[in-house]
Amino acid sequence: MPAKQRFVLDTTAFTDNQLRDELADDDLANAVDVLLDLIARSRIKLNMSCHMPPVTYKEFSDYMSRYECPAEIMVKAETWIVKKTPNRYDTKIPSEIFFEYVHDMRERMNKGMRISETALWEASIESMVMTTRGKKKIEIEAEVIGKAIKDFRKKYRAALRRGTLDSAPDLDVLLLAKELGAGVVAADEGIKVWSERLGLRFLSAKSFPKMLKEYLKYYE
Repeated sequence: MPAKQRFVLDTTAFTDNQLRDELADDDLANAVDVLLDLIARSRIKLNMSCHMPPVTYKEFSDYMSRYECPAEIMVKAETWIVKKTPNRYDTKIPSEIFFEYVHDMRERMNKGMRISETALWEASIESMVMTTRGKKKIEIEAEVIGKAIKDFRKKYRAALRRGTLDSAPDLDVLLLAKELGAGVVAADEGIKVWSERLGLRFLSAKSFPKMLKEYLKYYE
């Protein structure tokens, strides 16, 4: 039997839209079912194991529950996904990584502040112009304020969240992968960036089932 390989899966390893399209014509439950079958066969035949931190598994199971995933698929997930809490006290992370993370977050917060200031100025000026044209308050709120808030949220979210770690499940995925010496599977740009900074093997959600199929093809 080949040497044991381990992978730590983020929720996006199952829920990525591109993955759904490739495995099951955009059907979430079927795509998850197909991937779990591949994981099961790989565990038995190739000695591979797929792990999730409990907080990440809960995020995944809650997501599937919202989409009314059949119970038998979640039983399969319970069977073949290994739940393990990372050792947050003994897992060693280089101090340079913390320095980079703090620097990255400070830059993002500064960018977010500039986006906020710009949004306020633009909305204020446009509101004043509309006021001079005799527009009513309700019209200004509908045409200016609502659009400004929507645009601001989109830009602010991109500035602060895209390409970085912004949740406990994300961090636990990396810590567990570091502890186990495992690869990371996700469709999250932030997890990808920080996996590479930590020297971890990273596979996109879209490429992971292809890799499993390729390995299984030579075994079977």
